[in-house]
Amino acid sequence: MTVSEHLPFSQSLRRATAAAHERAHHSAYMDALLGGRLALEDYATLVVQYWHIYSALEDGADRLADHPVVGGFAVDALRRRDAIAADLAFLRGGDRAGDVEPLPTTAAYVARIRETVDDWPGGWVAHHYTRYLGDIAGGQVVRVLLERTYGVTGDGARFYDFAALGPVPPFRARYRGLLDAAPWDEVERARIADEACHAFELNIAMLHELADTVPPEHLAA
Repeated sequence: MTVSEHLPFSQSLRRATAAAHERAHHSAYMDALLGGRLALEDYATLVVQYWHIYSALEDGADRLADHPVVGGFAVDALRRRDAIAADLAFLRGGDRAGDVEPLPTTAAYVARIRETVDDWPGGWVAHHYTRYLGDIAGGQVVRVLLERTYGVTGDGARFYDFAALGPVPPFRARYRGLLDAAPWDEVERARIADEACHAFELNIAMLHELADTVPPEHLAA
């Protein structure tokens, strides 16, 4: 993926991932979810996948918090794991979220995140960026859907509550500032952009597999 050396990295990264982002947003599963056609149990299956993905990301945040370049991205107020556990306790009962097995595509996604944590902190940032920046923006559409379509607020929808961040626009500006200020050269920025696109592809594969778990009549528009 080519990134422009004449643009701030945050802008180049957004441009580089735009097409993959759009494809993820319009997957069959997401179209059905946003169209209100899924059963709440179908949505709960997605939340299970999130438990595994965010556990990997936040284990990485723990390990990289003191890293001189990427440690600034490990913002405690972004953490989602406890919120996901509360949501799953509401949606499925019990409090043992981690005992639920991921789908194979989710397992591959998680493995890649953990690989970057071990070997390439810049790659972890790529995965961090694709998940959390989407959650605090477009993810709010799902929060509204859960309330209007399913009557779910509080437990069941805590994943989308980012009140601890304070006002979102200043936070997003600070996050973009971290991306722009990181001392990555053009080659490394291109690698990170490639990894962010790969993160979207892993997400798209997971959404395709999720669609296979849903009754076909729920997917039809």
